[in-house]
Amino acid sequence: MAEKKKDKNKNKEDTVTDAKLERYFKVTSDALNKAREAPENLNLEDARRICLDMVQRYLEDAGHFKEKGQIVDAFAAINYAHGWLDAGATIGLWDVDDSKLFTVDKK
Repeated sequence: MAEKKKDKNKNKEDTVTDAKLERYFKVTSDALNKAREAPENLNLEDARRICLDMVQRYLEDAGHFKEKGQIVDAFAAINYAHGWLDAGATIGLWDVDDSKLFTVDKK
């Protein structure tokens, strides 16, 4: 009986529910609106180090979620990490030209 309960919980964690998806949409939409309204505040001092640190942290979070069987959260975290990498490439924190790894392709 305990095994069935564990499997039931694991399936719940592996599922993108409507509620979870709506929460992600709302947070991202709210953040986009706030970013659009905010003035520019560009400070590149330590930006490369900070971005790479965030990528590493989200990559580690993804591994942690995967180990716990929280596949949806692992997938979200790994995509968030890659978003930081693409953002860094877009603003020139790293000069890359690999369109298989980044959305920026400088030919």
